[in-house]
Amino acid sequence: MMFLLWILAVILVVSGIVSLVRGQLLWGIVLIIVGLAVGPGGYSIFK
Repeated sequence: MMFLLWILAVILVVSGIVSLVRGQLLWGIVLIIVGLAVGPGGYSIFK
């Protein structure tokens, strides 16, 4: 389960960075924050 959360977090953060580069500032920030909240490292809402 932790591996799947880690993969999901990586996908969310990478897509957030891509959104920031493409000029979608708000959507990119939201994706990065959600990715950090889901990921098992650091802060996780599933702990």
